[in-house]
Amino acid sequence: MAIRRPKAMKTIWAALGAAAALAAAGSANAAVTVIGGGLAEACSQAAIRGESAPEYEALCTTALESEFLNARDRAGTYVNRGVFKLRRAQYDMAVKDFDLAIRLKPDVGEAYVNRGAAFIGQKRYAESVPQINKGLELGVEEPAKAYYNRALAYEGLEDAKSAYFDYQKALELKPEWSAPREQLVRFTVTKRGG
Repeated sequence: MAIRRPKAMKTIWAALGAAAALAAAGSANAAVTVIGGGLAEACSQAAIRGESAPEYEALCTTALESEFLNARDRAGTYVNRGVFKLRRAQYDMAVKDFDLAIRLKPDVGEAYVNRGAAFIGQKRYAESVPQINKGLELGVEEPAKAYYNRALAYEGLEDAKSAYFDYQKALELKPEWSAPREQLVRFTVTKRGG
């Protein structure tokens, strides 16, 4: 991909093996913190820890069925339950939970970012970008994950330049996170006069 710069400079961004890397990379999931004790908080903590086993999803379901939760915590619990489904590649079911969260509380950015991640898993890259953008606009607890996911979507759309910049932003926001650094290694940036 070429970009025109002042003084007739061209920059070319190339991603090597983008399709293979996309499949291997996986998306980053953003959990929602729920406090106050009880099953909803336990569900939240398991999602934050990176758990994926079905029993954690069941914990969220029990919380939704049996606990009195305000709108934010109920929406957050739907997001967290969707994250467990997302981690097990149950994309359609995950999207349903993210949709429920958005209907309850349309300002929870993580619901949009994760819906975008599910769309990436379904190879619906063009649909994922506006979802992730909406999540970033609303604000999320872990924006690095949103930029990482958007980079994956851009790679799926064969927009190497945008993917490169989003991986860089993810690394800038969370320098200790190895995933964006590993993706950036695949890129080659060259400049030539034109």
